[in-house]
Amino acid sequence: MGTNGSTMLEPLRQGLPPLDPAAVSDAASCALPARFEAVREARKFTRRTLGQWDLDERFDDVCLVVSELVTNALRHGLTTAGPCGSGQEPPVRLHLMRWSERLVCAVRDPSHESPVARESDDFSAESGRGLFLVDSFSDSWGWHPMAGALSGKVVWALFRLPRAGARPHAE
Repeated sequence: MGTNGSTMLEPLRQGLPPLDPAAVSDAASCALPARFEAVREARKFTRRTLGQWDLDERFDDVCLVVSELVTNALRHGLTTAGPCGSGQEPPVRLHLMRWSERLVCAVRDPSHESPVARESDDFSAESGRGLFLVDSFSDSWGWHPMAGALSGKVVWALFRLPRAGARPHAE
C-alpha cells in the first residue's frame, strides 16, 4: 500500500472527468491479490483512508462501489488476462483520489474487455447488478484502457463532496 499520488494519477487521468491532477489533495493506492478475499481488504483500506481524510460519512456509498468494482475486476478482469507471474505488477489495484469537491475510486485490472452493464429487470439474480449499483450510488462512472507500459483498463467512479465549510441545507 502506498500514497504516491503523482505516479498514480498519470495513467489514471486519461478518461476521468475533467479534473486537474495537480490539484489532488490526497491519494492512496493499494495492490490487491487475485482472490476474492481482496474485496474485504479493499473495504478495510477504503474505511481507513476515508477516515484519515475525514470522509467517514461517505463510507457506505463509497464502500459499496469499491466492493462492486473490485469484485468485477476479480471476476471478469482476470479471466481474460491469465495468471499474473511473479515479479509482475499486482493484477488488481485500487486507487482513491480526493480533490476539494470530488472523490474518485478507480480499480485497475489486466483485462482489455470493456465493462458491460447488464440491462436486466431481474433484481433477484445472484449477479449482474454490479455496474447498476455503481451507477446508482456514484455521481458518475466510466472506464478507459491503459496506455504506455501498463496494460489493461481502469474502471472509475466519481463522488461529489460538499465544499469545505459548506453546510448541507435542510429541506
